[in-house]
Amino acid sequence: MLKSLSISNYALIDKLHMQPSQGLSMITGETGAGKSIMLGAVGLLLGNRSDTKVLLHEDKKCVIEGVFDVANYGLKDFFDKAELDYEPICIIRREISPAGKSRSFVNDTPVLLDALKTLGSYLMDVHSQHDTLQLGEGNYQLSLIDAFAQTQEELKNYKADYQSFQKAQKSFNELTKKAIELQKEADFNQFQLEELSVLGLKEGEQAELESNQEILENAEEIKLKINEMLNLFQDEQFGISQGMSQIQQGMQSLERLAHVFASLRERFQAVNIELKDIEETLGDEENKVEVDFEKLDETRDRLSKIYQLQKKHGVASVEELMELEKELADKVFQVQNLDETLAKAKKFLEESQAQVAQSGRILRMKRQESFTAFQKSLESLLAGLGMENSKVVMEHKGIAPAVNGMDEIELLFSANKGSSPQPLKKVASGGEFSRLLFAIKYLMADKMAMPTLIFDEIDTGISGEVALKMVGMMQDISKRHQVICITHLPQVAGQGDLHYFVYKDNSSEKTVSKIKLLENEERVMELAKMIAGASPSASAIESAKELLRR
Repeated sequence: MLKSLSISNYALIDKLHMQPSQGLSMITGETGAGKSIMLGAVGLLLGNRSDTKVLLHEDKKCVIEGVFDVANYGLKDFFDKAELDYEPICIIRREISPAGKSRSFVNDTPVLLDALKTLGSYLMDVHSQHDTLQLGEGNYQLSLIDAFAQTQEELKNYKADYQSFQKAQKSFNELTKKAIELQKEADFNQFQLEELSVLGLKEGEQAELESNQEILENAEEIKLKINEMLNLFQDEQFGISQGMSQIQQGMQSLERLAHVFASLRERFQAVNIELKDIEETLGDEENKVEVDFEKLDETRDRLSKIYQLQKKHGVASVEELMELEKELADKVFQVQNLDETLAKAKKFLEESQAQVAQSGRILRMKRQESFTAFQKSLESLLAGLGMENSKVVMEHKGIAPAVNGMDEIELLFSANKGSSPQPLKKVASGGEFSRLLFAIKYLMADKMAMPTLIFDEIDTGISGEVALKMVGMMQDISKRHQVICITHLPQVAGQGDLHYFVYKDNSSEKTVSKIKLLENEERVMELAKMIAGASPSASAIESAKELLRR
C-alpha cells in the first residue's frame, strides 16, 4: 500500500506531497493541470526510463519518493534474492541529476533499474493507454486466463519441463553439428593420432635425448679429456692425489705443533674430500661414456621425428605433443562412439518432448475449463456497466511448446447485439475499451498481484448510472486493495474516501502544478464546478452535496 508520495522538480511540479487513503482516493483537476504528470513520476518510481527533460529547474536534481507498507505482500524472498534489506515499510527513491544521471534506491540501497521495475510490479498496477494496447496482445490475455484459472502450479511445472526440453534440444542440435564436423575430420585425426602414438612419447624425453646426443657426438673427446684429468690426479710421482696426501700429513704435523692450525687443517680436509669426489665422479663418467655410433644414429633419428612433429603442429615441447595426442584420442573416441552418444541424446530429447507435451496438456485443460466462467463473468460485469448486449468469446488453438505453454488465445469482443465478436483491436471504441478493461481489472483484482491500483480516467466515454456503477465497483475493490482514481466525472469523484485537487499556480516566474487535499466545503465546491463550470449555481452545489451523501 502506498502510504505517501513525494515529488520535487519534476516537469511542472516544484514540490508535491500526498498521502492517499488506504481505500479509495480521487484525484481531479483541470486539463493540463498535472494529473498525467503525476502518473509519469509514479512511472519513474516503478522503473521507467528517464531523461533530463523532466527537470523543472535544470540546475537541480529531481527526486521522487514513495513510502510503501509491504508487510502483507510476501516480498521477503524477493528482497533476499536482490540482496536488499527487508523492512515492512519500504522506501523507494528515484533521483535524476542535472547531468541526466539516474539513480534508484530501495531502503537507501542503490539498485539497478530492472530490480526496481520488478519490485514495482509487485506494488502497483497502473491503468494507462499502454494497458489499452496491451490488452489486445495474446500473451497478456493468456496471463489473464492463467490468473483467473489459478494455474500457478501447472504453469510452474510446465515451465520447468519446457526448460529441460529446450536444454535437451540444444544439446542434441549441438551434438549433431559436432558429429558432422568430427566425421569430416575422422580420417585425418586418426592418421595424426597414429603418427604421434607410434612414437610412444614420454614426459621430459626431449631434454634427455638432446643431452645424450650431445655426449654421443663428443664421446671420444670427452673420454680423452677425462683420462687426461685422471692422469693428473693419479700420477704416482707428480699426481694431485699424491701431493694432497703429502699436504694432509704436513697439516696434521702443524696442528700437533700448534692448535691454531686446527681450523686450517679442517678447511684443507673439506677441499681434499671434494677433490676425491670429483676424481671418483670423473672415473664414473668415463666408464659411462661410450663411443656408440649406432646409438647416436638412433638418438638423432628420434629427435628428428620429434622436431618434425613439433614444427608440423606448431608446438615447442614433447609435453605439448602429448597433450595434442590426448585431444586427438578423445576426438577419435567420440567418432567411434558417435552413434551411441547420438542415440542417447535423441532418446533424452524425445523423453523431454513427451514430458513437456504432457505438462502442456494438463495446463491447457485447466485453462480451457475456465474459458466459459471467464467469458460469463466478464459479460455479467459489462452488463452492469451498461453493455447488456456485449459478447465475449475466448478463441483458442493449440501450438507447439512455447515459453508460456502450448496455447494461443485471442479475446474476441462484441459490444452490440447481432455483431459477431471480433479481435479487440478492431471492434472496441474508447468508452467500450475502458469499460472492458475496468471489468477485467475488477475481475482480476483478487487473483493477480495488485496491492495498489491506479485508474487514469478509466471512466472515459461513460456517464450517468454507468459511472455510478463503475465507482461502486471501485469501492468494492478498495475494501481489499488500495485504489487511486484520476477522474473527470463528478459522480465518480464524489465517492472517494479522500479527494485531491491538482491545479496550476501562476504566482511565481514559472507555472507549477500543485495538489491539495480537499476538505468538506472545498470538496463540495470542486464537485459543483465539475457539474456546472467555474461559477456553479445553487442547484449544482446541492447536487454536489447529494453526490457526497451517496
